[in-house]
Amino acid sequence: MKTLVRPVEIADRRPRFRSNRTSQFTESVIREMTRLAVEVQAVNLAQGFPDFAASEEIKRAAQEAIGQDFNQYAITWGAKPFRDAIAAKYRKWYGLDYDPEREITVCCGATEGMIASMLAVTNPGDEVIVFEPYYENYGPDTLLCEAQRKLVALRPPDWTFDPAELRRAFSKRTKAIILNSPNNPTGKVFARQELQVIAELCQEFDALAISDEIYEHILYEGASHTPIATLPGMKERSVLVNSMSKTYSVTGWRVGWVLAVPDLTDSIRKVHDFLTVGAAAPLQQAGVKAMNMPDAYYQKLATEYQGRRDLLMGLLEGAGFKCYRPDGAYYIMTDIQDFGFEDDHTFVRHMIQNAGVAAVPGSSFFSDPKQGCSLIRFCFCKRYETLIEAGRRLRKL
Repeated sequence: MKTLVRPVEIADRRPRFRSNRTSQFTESVIREMTRLAVEVQAVNLAQGFPDFAASEEIKRAAQEAIGQDFNQYAITWGAKPFRDAIAAKYRKWYGLDYDPEREITVCCGATEGMIASMLAVTNPGDEVIVFEPYYENYGPDTLLCEAQRKLVALRPPDWTFDPAELRRAFSKRTKAIILNSPNNPTGKVFARQELQVIAELCQEFDALAISDEIYEHILYEGASHTPIATLPGMKERSVLVNSMSKTYSVTGWRVGWVLAVPDLTDSIRKVHDFLTVGAAAPLQQAGVKAMNMPDAYYQKLATEYQGRRDLLMGLLEGAGFKCYRPDGAYYIMTDIQDFGFEDDHTFVRHMIQNAGVAAVPGSSFFSDPKQGCSLIRFCFCKRYETLIEAGRRLRKL
């Protein structure tokens, strides 16, 4: 008679069922802060989702698509009208010509776009260069691919990098560099000269640039977004990732896309197919409407976010924070050394419990937590009333 393993014994042996890939990272600190905020009804300036309404036109397009029965699978790599609209938008804005049939993959948000792209182009042991501080997903993405991460520092106050340090990070094992501009968490917008340095190294070392561009239209005071794919010789070695989430204030829709030349797209589509099959069909139809929004929509988006940025910076500085002014995206990195707390996690939990405002510990954007222990990130993609209430509460600190 066989001996059954009791549940408690299975629990004792639990490491047997934990892969090495997942044992090296934790759950999202950003989402953790949101849960803590909900528990105590704190103002959530941690997770970057708007608390205001999305465009009525885009929402109506989604409602109409459901009513018109766009409720079954679209083509795995994206409904043709949506891919055509994406191609037209990139042609108009950047002069980039992508073939909707062979070079565009619609996926479930930029998050899936990034991991699908990395799984498609990297092998275990390949090196991937990441600028630090970095959006927290990029660490687990490289670990899930069993790639080796090489870090290059972005240094405050302007979050610049040292070209010599970047060159040292490249080697014959470098498969790709991850670029996020406008940048989360710093708000840095990479200048064309900086992109040129990156492009020349990619070509010299035969590496790819995987470019996360979800904040492309959220720019301030004359800052300009340049896709690295527009630089000479870079379209063939660029993977451009984007989504509807930030530009159109629909973070819950999870509709994104990846642009790449045909041989790269072929691999990316295979991974995407078996990860998620496809993005939501009716929301792709609404995406056609989004891609055709007039220029005034994007101008208004940037203007309104600049107003929110300036408001929150004033409130934070009035509460004793040292702020690093962002040129793009919708986050403000702040220095908390003057508050006298042991580290960023202790401070953020104190702030949630005693002031009722949530932010993200800066250490979650660094491989070595010590480097970010005096930083925290606030987001300002919120109603003015929300930001004002956060400022009122922060005065308690």
